[in-house]
Amino acid sequence: MFLLGVLSAACATTHGPYDYASEPDPRKGEYVLGPSDALKITVWRNPELSTEAIVRPDGTVSMPLVGDLQAAGRTTKELKEEIVKRLHAYLKDEAASVTVAVTAINSYRFVVSGSVERPGVYTANHYVTVAEAMALAGGPNKFADAGGMVIIRASAAGAVRRIPIDYQGVISGTRPNENLAVVTGDTIYVP
Repeated sequence: MFLLGVLSAACATTHGPYDYASEPDPRKGEYVLGPSDALKITVWRNPELSTEAIVRPDGTVSMPLVGDLQAAGRTTKELKEEIVKRLHAYLKDEAASVTVAVTAINSYRFVVSGSVERPGVYTANHYVTVAEAMALAGGPNKFADAGGMVIIRASAAGAVRRIPIDYQGVISGTRPNENLAVVTGDTIYVP
């Protein structure tokens, strides 16, 4: 009887403890621009300076008079502040009123691989959770070990970590803390 209790307790948890609360949730902050995102930059009362731009692979956008600006890795607010600062040298009589709007989110990409129905690279126009990403990929296939699922995530410094996910616990609602937001560059792997 004791052995049966120990075995059932071992099956309930498919992985060791992990601090899920320490993982970033991009839904709680401002959107950070990335390559391929589309922007509309408007300079009030200066339509010749207004532009629509796509963030290039090197992370920059070009704007009349101002030239190239680093956009990737910045929020729209940070980009706006840089544009106002640079325009100040040219529009001395007045303060520039600038708006920066994201018209299309194209840089948010993640991979779902392994034993899923439709492995591949996925994009979305909003941040998705692990459960939503798995739904996009058609869920685990009949050969999957969904209890061994991991998110492979690289830090800004380049360190790679494997975040264990109990998929059955996520979809049953018993492990909502593991239904993390998927960040750009994540790989969800199902063995």
